Amino acid sequence: MVQHIQVVGYARVSSVDQNLARQLEAIGEVDRLFEEKVSGAGRAERAALTACIAYVRQGDVVRVASMDRLARSLRDLRDIVDEILAKGAAVHFVKEGQTYSPDDQNAMSQLLLNMLGAFAEFERSLIRER
Repeated sequence: MVQHIQVVGYARVSSVDQNLARQLEAIGEVDRLFEEKVSGAGRAERAALTACIAYVRQGDVVRVASMDRLARSLRDLRDIVDEILAKGAAVHFVKEGQTYSPDDQNAMSQLLLNMLGAFAEFERSLIRER
């Protein structure tokens, strides 16, 4: 039996009064969508993220509008991306134009993930200070 490779979308806003429309437009058409309206600070409260990671299979692609929608810290970003890659799936960040896949784990892709993740974390820190 041939497995159908799926594009799986993940979208998150921090509160129920925020709108997911821009993220959904950026993500585009997907085979399965996981969305939630919850703070990204802790993973325990993010049921849709947990379900998304549990759902993906080898060959699938998880598409996210931007890195800061997936994680709020570099450590969390690395952990989530590593979990998805360990399942044999790839992660595509639309805003950053980056795709990370289990087949292509070279030094440059790791550097870019760390740098872009660090900038997203820095930007979030500035927003909190304001």
